Amino acid sequence: MSGDLTIVGGGMVGACLALALQDCARQSGWRIRLVEAQPPVKGQVQPSYDSRSTALSHGSRLLLERLGVWDQLAATVEPIKHIHVSDRGHPGVTRLHAARESVPALGYVVENARLGEVLLAALNSDAVEWMAPARATSARAMSDGYELDVELDGSSQTVNAGLLVLADGGRSGLLDQLGVYREISPYGQTAVVANISSAMGHGSVAYERFTESGPLALLPLAGQRSALVWTLPEHQAHEIAALPDDAFLHALQQAFGYRMGALTRVGARVCYPLHLIEAQEQVRANLVVLGNAAHSLHPIAGQGFNLSLRDTLALADKLIAASNKGIALGDLQVLQGYLDGQRNDQQLTVAFSDYLTRLFSNRQPLLTVGRNLGLLGLDLLPPARRMFARQAMGLKI
Repeated sequence: MSGDLTIVGGGMVGACLALALQDCARQSGWRIRLVEAQPPVKGQVQPSYDSRSTALSHGSRLLLERLGVWDQLAATVEPIKHIHVSDRGHPGVTRLHAARESVPALGYVVENARLGEVLLAALNSDAVEWMAPARATSARAMSDGYELDVELDGSSQTVNAGLLVLADGGRSGLLDQLGVYREISPYGQTAVVANISSAMGHGSVAYERFTESGPLALLPLAGQRSALVWTLPEHQAHEIAALPDDAFLHALQQAFGYRMGALTRVGARVCYPLHLIEAQEQVRANLVVLGNAAHSLHPIAGQGFNLSLRDTLALADKLIAASNKGIALGDLQVLQGYLDGQRNDQQLTVAFSDYLTRLFSNRQPLLTVGRNLGLLGLDLLPPARRMFARQAMGLKI
């Protein structure tokens, strides 16, 4: 059992971990299993206007290059060459530019279906076994790993794992079953997510705009679309999301302004309640909690997947080093070493995201004045702006 790895959750985080480890697994003779609720989609993905997307930082591009998949993604991602941060109704503005930071782009926006397709195509069946569509129903700690019950093709089977990685999202039922406590801090907001078109297009600019009702982001997508994440009080979010297209676009135009000209089209709207969720245990002997199961962040700063990808590659490095030394994958010292190495990055990124969200959702006059002075200061002071830019790009400060 000690040489097998089972990953519950074959989404972007789980697939990246399997990809990072597959060569080591093949060389060392242990096997990776991916347990995923959705069947794998093979062949060319046909994106629709409403395809959901993810913001990748510049640091994530470097990690995806290391995984060997960036070249397959490069033609379909949309670069973020500029970031514009503003506070509605107030003068404070911060602008970041890729050329000023000496990078080809500050980040990229990729459609989730395309990223999933590329990751799936890169996995080698000699090392990685897909169990999909499948559902992990229960897990039990054993002396040398975990025993997992999996429903697959209408029947239940038991899977043994020397290391069990839970990467099945912020609503992981297995975490509750295993007694992994998660601290949940509601933001009292709901995100309205949709794709938008505009008369002037996005010009490779990512907009972060803070309004009286909550933060709003518009990220550049292929085809001159923009990915909208509009955070609002729960009752208001559902009311606005249900508006006819013209009325929705009018409300959004009032909140965002005319930096992209008239907003001309909106696709399907989806609402997500927002919480900061942090697992208080991320490692135990033979167990790792990864991705949104470990930490779910507010989407406005675009930090969630990028932090998870850094965690994933750091974990892979520790497991490869352990395997090369003949140490069991689930060894607690190895797993604790991974977490200790990532703790500062996690704390800084969570604090950065949470602080921005709470600061710019508070409309108290003194705070409004202070944050606008802060935005002006970032725009005028190169050292401060560079620190902000490096955090946004997922790079060490």
